[in-house]
Amino acid sequence: MAKTRHHKRKLRTGRVAVVAIAVTVAALCAVVAYNALSTCATPCRIYIPRASTAEAVKDTLCSNLGESYGAAVYRLWRWQGGEAQVAVGSYEVTASESALRLSRRLKTGRQTPLRFTFNNVRTIGELADIVDCKLMCGKADFIAACDSLLPAAGFSSREQYPAAFVPDTYELYWTASASTVVSKLLAARNAFWNDERRAQASSMGLTPVQVVTIASIVEEETACSDEYGMIGRLYINRVRRGMKLQADPTVKYAVGDFGLRRITGAHLRVQSPYNTYQVAGLPPGPIRIASPRSINAVLTAAEHSYLYMCAKEDFSGRHNFASDYATHCRNAAAYQRALDHRGIK
Repeated sequence: MAKTRHHKRKLRTGRVAVVAIAVTVAALCAVVAYNALSTCATPCRIYIPRASTAEAVKDTLCSNLGESYGAAVYRLWRWQGGEAQVAVGSYEVTASESALRLSRRLKTGRQTPLRFTFNNVRTIGELADIVDCKLMCGKADFIAACDSLLPAAGFSSREQYPAAFVPDTYELYWTASASTVVSKLLAARNAFWNDERRAQASSMGLTPVQVVTIASIVEEETACSDEYGMIGRLYINRVRRGMKLQADPTVKYAVGDFGLRRITGAHLRVQSPYNTYQVAGLPPGPIRIASPRSINAVLTAAEHSYLYMCAKEDFSGRHNFASDYATHCRNAAAYQRALDHRGIK
């Protein structure tokens, strides 16, 4: 009997020892996890997509932040009751950030906004591609949000949509909905078009959309920003006189090939509302998302009498301007000879 009681005491003592060791190990693991610091030399960013499981979160942490630190963050996150659906988002992890701090951000879904930049974009489709690449919402969602929000904001057709956006850098959360993205970009556009700019456009007899349309053609016409105002005023002069713009970039847009180096008669005969050799007035909307610089240049362009322009024969990217057709014909002939000399068809 005494032997049996002694054996039971030994078993209980053994169990207590095992539990004590387990608690000690767990405590040591907790201390290690608590004190773990990011080894990122520079800030890095992690992305946790929708429908991620806890195990997927762990894989993301370990594969992007290193096995040791990632596992520490994961353990602390789970011990705090972290849920994968709350952690969905994008987080910037700074150098030497503690595992505890990052785990708490994941637990509360406290994301780091990212910088969303776009410039040199021609179409809404191209902008949607950038959204699709940089944010969680998709291209189709962005287009749908444009269709839902922009008509009510005064952009009556898809052709006018490029005028609803101003190239810049914006802060957005990776998980922002397409509607949130469109609304934020639209708000920035509305802030850009303040009372002063609207008054400048009105004094020219133009709406903001028409100004942006002219600015978009100007940007495609020249790479020399110091010519923006001169060319913008030239187009305004032609509109006021009831002349066709006859702007080559609109023909390229109509054809669907901005790489054209020489506009031929076949191109000029293309039937399109954007072919300003065929259709009088401005095209239905901008042919690209115009930059603030070109828009401001059009709004502040100095008065002049030029009605014609032609690329310089030295292929500098600059233009010869003329107030009368005879001078323009001489300039155009010089440019045509230069094209022929270089074998540009």
